[in-house]
Amino acid sequence: MKMFKSKKIKRDTKRVFLKMGTCSRTFFYILNREFGFPLENEERAADPLAGGILQQGYQCGMLWGASLAVGAESFRRCGDRGRATGITIKATQHIMESFINRTKSADCIDITNCNWSSKWSIAKYFFTGKMFTCFKLAEKWAPDAIQSATEGLSLEQTDLPKQPISCASEVARKMGGSDEEMVMVAGFAGGLGLSGNGCGALSAAIWMNTLTEVREQNKKSSFSDPSTEKILKAFYDETDYEMLCNKISGQCFKTIDDHTEFIKNGGCDKLINVLARSLLSK
Repeated sequence: MKMFKSKKIKRDTKRVFLKMGTCSRTFFYILNREFGFPLENEERAADPLAGGILQQGYQCGMLWGASLAVGAESFRRCGDRGRATGITIKATQHIMESFINRTKSADCIDITNCNWSSKWSIAKYFFTGKMFTCFKLAEKWAPDAIQSATEGLSLEQTDLPKQPISCASEVARKMGGSDEEMVMVAGFAGGLGLSGNGCGALSAAIWMNTLTEVREQNKKSSFSDPSTEKILKAFYDETDYEMLCNKISGQCFKTIDDHTEFIKNGGCDKLINVLARSLLSK
């Protein structure tokens, strides 16, 4: 029965991917459906995270989408924002471990060998059939993604801080996000699951901005939206074009406690405020 379900998920994943159009939205949708709570607007807003954050080549969009889904489910199960934040970060780490075990890298550029800023590289990606790499990976990883998300959310969490804090959640809060939205992006903390990779605070700002526009204007999400470009410019101006969390923060977070204390003590406070203002001032 388990093998039959796995084969069914694999067959269905390609169809969903073709319909949704981006890897980030696809895995947000797949996990939400598995948990029984679709979130159409929130899923649409995940599109710009594909290609490794606005096609920058950092963490694969499948991971960003999956993290948002476990955040949503964590909030539903816990209700309490603090505990749900910690569980979301832990579950995101569990998902990332599963993904890297299969791919050997979390980064889009390592998986696709595509430089999304180069038209020639994009053309090569499509014309050589490299694009099917993403479809095949999605099909193979989808059952594991569901399993690792379910396991991650079910892990006994006895070592969480009393009030875990995520840099990404702080961005969402300052952008006017709800408790649920704060928890949904919580797993982005410290470069997604405290990995130190592409900035989670930036990804939270991009997602919140797109979600606002999807809700208010009923518009399609886009990689080249003026307000998203404004957020990216503000981010680069503040970080001197550095994208990696461990270089921006000067920290390698080993635990949620480490990250929580860093944020409590004002770590990345200026960057968080810059990202939040980039939406509020548009």
